[in-house]
Amino acid sequence: MTHIADIRYQGELHNELQHLPSKRIIHTDAPTDNQGKGEAFSPTDLLASALAACVMTMMGMKAKSIGIELTGAHAQISKEMAANPRRVSAIRLQIYLPANLDGDTREILEQTALHCPVAYSLSSELTQDMQFHYTL
Repeated sequence: MTHIADIRYQGELHNELQHLPSKRIIHTDAPTDNQGKGEAFSPTDLLASALAACVMTMMGMKAKSIGIELTGAHAQISKEMAANPRRVSAIRLQIYLPANLDGDTREILEQTALHCPVAYSLSSELTQDMQFHYTL
């Protein structure tokens, strides 16, 4: 097992996380609907964003392997929360890709996105809704 990050609680529901290999730092805060100020990503925002980043990374890797350029592709991330227990119940991604991709390439990229490691790591009870738009 590899030690990848350290986290320090800063008080006032804020955390500082350092990615050890790169030394980069991100911060979290509790969301405004759960005692926080919403001044940074919440832990559940990071969860939803991790799925999107994984999807985009995997599609980028696949695109590169087949000679397609995806620079400029992007996704909008939404999450839904549930109570009892409080948890993320749905993550919805609106994924925007180049319009000039043919049907076979679209299918390859969509299947790659649906099978990213983060998607496989999340509970089967969590709804993962990915909508693909070919508009760039």
